[in-house]
Amino acid sequence: MDSTNSEKHLVRSRLAYSLGAFGHDAFFALLSTYFIMYVTGHLFDSSNKAFDNKMVGYVTAIIMILRIVELLIDPLIGNMIDRTNTRWGKFKPWVVGGGAISAVLLAALFTPLGGLNASNPMLYLVVFAIIYIIMDVFYSFNDVGFWSMVPAMSFDSHERDKIATFARVGSTIGGNIIGFVIMPTVLFFSVKQNGGTGDDRGWFIFAAIIAAISAITAIGVGMFTHEQKSLLRENKEETKFKDVMKILVKNDQLLAIAMSYLFFTTGQTLLNSFELYYFTYVLGDSKAFSILGGLNTVIGVISVFAFPLFSGKIGRHKLFYGAATLEVIGALVFAFAGKSLATVLLGAELFFIPQPIIFLVVLMTITDSVEYGQLKLGHRDESLTLSIRPLLDKFGGAVANGVVGMATVAAGMTGGATAATVTAHGVSIFKIYMFLIPISLIIVGIIIFALKVKLDEKSHAKIVEELEKTWGKQFNADETPVEEVPAPQPGVTDIPAPVAGTVVNLSDVSDPAFAEGHMGQGFAIKPTDGKVFAPFSGTIRATFSTRHAVGMVSDNGITLLIHVGVDTVKLRGTGFVTYFTKGQHIEKGQQLMEFWAPTVKEAGLDDTVIVTVTNSESFNIEQVAHDGDTVTTSDNVLTVTKKD
Repeated sequence: MDSTNSEKHLVRSRLAYSLGAFGHDAFFALLSTYFIMYVTGHLFDSSNKAFDNKMVGYVTAIIMILRIVELLIDPLIGNMIDRTNTRWGKFKPWVVGGGAISAVLLAALFTPLGGLNASNPMLYLVVFAIIYIIMDVFYSFNDVGFWSMVPAMSFDSHERDKIATFARVGSTIGGNIIGFVIMPTVLFFSVKQNGGTGDDRGWFIFAAIIAAISAITAIGVGMFTHEQKSLLRENKEETKFKDVMKILVKNDQLLAIAMSYLFFTTGQTLLNSFELYYFTYVLGDSKAFSILGGLNTVIGVISVFAFPLFSGKIGRHKLFYGAATLEVIGALVFAFAGKSLATVLLGAELFFIPQPIIFLVVLMTITDSVEYGQLKLGHRDESLTLSIRPLLDKFGGAVANGVVGMATVAAGMTGGATAATVTAHGVSIFKIYMFLIPISLIIVGIIIFALKVKLDEKSHAKIVEELEKTWGKQFNADETPVEEVPAPQPGVTDIPAPVAGTVVNLSDVSDPAFAEGHMGQGFAIKPTDGKVFAPFSGTIRATFSTRHAVGMVSDNGITLLIHVGVDTVKLRGTGFVTYFTKGQHIEKGQQLMEFWAPTVKEAGLDDTVIVTVTNSESFNIEQVAHDGDTVTTSDNVLTVTKKD
C-alpha cells in the first residue's frame, strides 16, 4: 500500500471511529437522560392517576435496579470480549452486534409493547425488565468493545492520540446534539402536541431515528476500521469484580478520586436529567430546550480542546476547584431563574461548561493513580484502575434514573401532565429534587476531593522518578513469569547510541541518581535531533504515561533504560511521541520515540538523553565512545559482556 492510500485509510478509519462515537453517545444520551421522560410522561396515561404513578414508580425502580445489577456483569462482559478471536477481530463483532441489537431493543422500549402497559400491566413489567436488561447487556458489549478499539487500531501513540481526539469530538457532539433536536423532532412527528410534550408516536419515531443512527455508525466502525493483529493483544489475565474492589481499596488515591467523582457524576447526571422537565413543565416551552442543546454541543467541544491549555497553565487541582465552583454557581443561578428563559439558559450553561473539564481532571487523576498504585503496591494495574470511571458513571446514572422517577411522581409530572396542570407546590417539590440534591452531592464531592485527593502533577512526577529508579529490579518480583525475563547470556553485545549527538560522561549529567551510578552504568548523549531508536533487539518492559522514558530487555538479558532529558517528567508527555507498547518485541534500529527539543528547552529543562544498563552488576561494561565524541545511531558507545 503506497503512502497516499495508507493516509486515506487512516483518515477513513478515524472518521468512521468518530462517527461511531457520535452514534454511540447519541444512543447513551437517549437511554440515560431522555428515556425516563418518555416513561414518566407517556407510558402510563390512564384515568387512574394513582395507578399511573404506581406503575411509573415500578418501571423507574426496575431501571435503577437493573442498571446497578448490570455493573456486576460488566467485568464478565470484558472477559468474554478478551477471549474473542474471529477473522473480523476481537472487538468489532461486539461493536457491530452489540450496537445493532441494543438499538433495536431500545426502539422497542419506546412503545407500550403491544398495549401490555394497559391490558396487562404486570406482564408488561416482566417483559419490560427482560428487554431492558438484554438491551443494557448488549449496549455494554458495544460500549466496552468500542472504547477498547483505540489501542487495537494502532500501536503508534501519535496515531492513537488522533483517533482518540476524533472520537472525543464525535462523542461530545453526539451526546449533546440530542438535546438540540429532541423536542422539535418529537413534536413534528406527534399527532397531538399535549402541551409541548408530544405523544407516543413522536417519541417512538425519534427513538427509532437515533437507534438507526447508532446501529448504522456501529456497522460503519466494523466496515471501515481495522484491528491490528499482534501477539501483544493476547489476553493473559482476567478481570474480576473482586479484583476491581481489591485495587480500589488498596490504592487510597484511586479510592479518593473515585468517591469524589461518584458524588459529582450522580449530581451532574441528576440535574442534567431534569433539564427537559424544567423546560416542559416549569417554563412551558419544551422547544426552547433546543437552544440549550445547541449551546451544549458547541461549548462541549470547546471545553474538550481548552482543557490542556488551562491545566498546563494553572494545574489540575486549581482547575478542578474553579470548574466545580462555577458548576455550583450555575446550579444556583438556574435554581432561582424562575420562568426567565435568558436566566435559565445562563444558569444551565454555567452548570454545563465545567462538566467536560471536571471529567478530564478526574480521568487524568485516575490515570496517574496507576503509577501511584504501582509504586505503593509493587505491581501495575492499568486496566483495572481505568475500569473504575465507567462503573461510577453507570452507577450515578442508575441512581439518577430512580430519583427522577420519584421526583416526577411527587411533583405531578407524570402521564398527561402539562405546564398548566402542574401546581406551584409541585414545582417547589420538583426544584428540591432538581437543585438541592444535586448541589449537595456536588459539594460533598468537592469536600472529598479537597480532603483526600493529594495526587497532582508534581507528586505524580516524583512517583514516576521513583519508579524509574527501581526499574530493572522488579524482575525479581514473584509476579513476573520467569520465561518473560531472559537470563543474561554469554557473549559480547555492542550498544550503539539510541540518538545522534555528542557523548557525555554519565557522571557529568545533572541528575544525581544517574550521575552517581544508582541507575547502573551507562552514558549520555547531547542530542542533535529528537529521534530515538532501539540500540538492540528486545522487548519493551517498562513504559511511562509521561512518554519520556522506556525500559527494554534485550534477547540476551540486558535491561536498558533510555531516559530523555532531566526532569522532563514535568512535561507530562507534552512534546513526546512513542511508537511502542508494553510487551512489544522491538528490532534493533526500530524507532522508539520522538521528542520536540524546543518544547523541552522552552520549559527550561535539559534535553540530554541518558542510557543506563540497570542490571550492570551482571555484566562487564566498556565505554568505547567517550566524552565529546560525535556519534550517530550506527556508532557503538558501549560493549557489554556477561560476567563469568
